[in-house]
Amino acid sequence: MTQPFQLAACAEMLWQDKPIAWRAARLTEMGFGVGLWNWPDHDIAKLEAVGANYTIMNGYLQGRLADDEGAEILLASAKETVQVGKRLGVDRLNLHGTGLGEGGIPIWQHELETGDMWLKARDSLMRICDLAEAEGVVFTLENLNLLDHPGCPFGSTADVLALVSAIDLPQLRINLDLYHTQIGEGDLIRWCEKCLPWIGEVQVADNPGRFEPGSGEINYTAVARALAEMGYRGPIGMEAFAKTDSEAALEAFRKAFTL
Repeated sequence: MTQPFQLAACAEMLWQDKPIAWRAARLTEMGFGVGLWNWPDHDIAKLEAVGANYTIMNGYLQGRLADDEGAEILLASAKETVQVGKRLGVDRLNLHGTGLGEGGIPIWQHELETGDMWLKARDSLMRICDLAEAEGVVFTLENLNLLDHPGCPFGSTADVLALVSAIDLPQLRINLDLYHTQIGEGDLIRWCEKCLPWIGEVQVADNPGRFEPGSGEINYTAVARALAEMGYRGPIGMEAFAKTDSEAALEAFRKAFTL
């Protein structure tokens, strides 16, 4: 049995009765990297002291890709967040088409992206790449499903791939969230193939319920085998709740991605 991938898990979604630094330390003890969401929710000094491998964190707090005002807010927010990410040694800073509010609902909703919005989103992401190059960091753009995140601009897997591949710079990669792809498009393995040259991280959870691999309809063992066969050796992040027990969920995740 081999472990070809770098496994990590979202700390906020596990052991929800424990302090976040405890969760980061326990993930590290179990051999996992640590994913985070919004940094103002946490004591950064305590997380820094853990010495974990922080694999991904939200790269902004507010803003939007596709309009002038939103882009300025996004860039300012990203500049601030980069400094926190560098303190923690975060590998990737994550973006969406717009900020998400309570329950993941997009703050700025559009059912149809116009040509001007596409051009503005591309311009905003180019500016993000300039920031990333100057600071020595990497951003990712994540796909979201539009059932849970209605009206999110540039949320689909196809839209994220179109933007990132058009820019085609190492400072911007895809955060390919297969839970969202399953709900939005399906056909996971072929989406992995299409996105492969630009993937910065693959995120996983099963459906329905957004629990650990093996709890639902997705054959993650087959997905893992396909990713390995196509040459992917990067990070796999479990962004999932535990259906019953957090440690059991992590072991199920490890098992699914051990070949």
